Amino acid sequence: MTKPDRPLLSVDDLRVTFTLRREGDMPWTPPRLLHAVSGVDFTLNPGETLGIVGESGCGKSTLARALIQMVPGTGHAVWTDGTDLLSLSSRAMLKYRADIQMVFQDPLASLNPRMTIGQIIAEPLKTHHPGLGRDEVKKRVKDMLEKVGLLANQINRYPHEFSGGQCQRIGIARALIVGPKLLICDEPVSALDVSIQAQVINLLMDLQRDLGLAMIFIAHDLSVVKHISDRVMVLYLGKVMEVAPSRELYANPQHPYTQALLSAVPIPDPVAERAKKMIPLEGELPSPLSPPSGCVFRTRCPRAQAVCASEVPVLKGEAHAVACHFPGRLEGVERAEVVEAV
Repeated sequence: MTKPDRPLLSVDDLRVTFTLRREGDMPWTPPRLLHAVSGVDFTLNPGETLGIVGESGCGKSTLARALIQMVPGTGHAVWTDGTDLLSLSSRAMLKYRADIQMVFQDPLASLNPRMTIGQIIAEPLKTHHPGLGRDEVKKRVKDMLEKVGLLANQINRYPHEFSGGQCQRIGIARALIVGPKLLICDEPVSALDVSIQAQVINLLMDLQRDLGLAMIFIAHDLSVVKHISDRVMVLYLGKVMEVAPSRELYANPQHPYTQALLSAVPIPDPVAERAKKMIPLEGELPSPLSPPSGCVFRTRCPRAQAVCASEVPVLKGEAHAVACHFPGRLEGVERAEVVEAV
């Protein structure tokens, strides 16, 4: 892929912080701050897929929602025309919602059970293109149904009449009906059977190629992310641990957290599965209400040393960037004493 003159989306220092109060707190009691996303930077080019991986609670979905102002965020998210999306009002953001659409994790819960699938898919058209006639809307909906692998004569059915995989296809059709430039997929296959997952992933890849879409693809399954992504970004407690082209990241992971995640991916070959070296993550995921000092991963890292508790590692590198004081392969490395919180 040739590098374009201008990225589609350029994100700089994206932060999402939630203010929490416990029941019974006095008015003068300072609120607790939950840092869900902490200073994330990345760029996304037209037609590119950026995979985002990490454990539950690492901020993947929050990051995606902040980009479309579903949750408040700070920093900069500059669109290809130079507009900072995070600085826009709700009314001004409406113009860009047709360009940035989202597919959610639970296919059935994301669809209104009281509406037919024709009405569900047509709803964005009525919002962003109110001047379209009824016949034109119906034609576009039927065409989109066929593009996602459903039948045009199913237009008057309700969501409960479809399987989970079919409902996700309906959600994809709804997102694509307005012709977006960026599709954000928030774990779109995690609720589906494995065989159905492959069908939906292949559908997304075909649609991306045909429509020239860029995608942000969020998932737990690293094998799925490898299959669909051009680049992969690894998050831990709201911070970027590593980002690299997909093949490079899987062939030569440099961050201990990335290596631990990859070691947990099952291999279909039983012999290779038994022979591979596991890198278990010790301890529990720290609370984002009180993250560790220095490197947030140090309390579970087999390489943690004193400097990891006192200094925050900087994300270094161009194509392959790592935020670690001691990057590199873990083979043959003895576990260092993990520094307690200071």
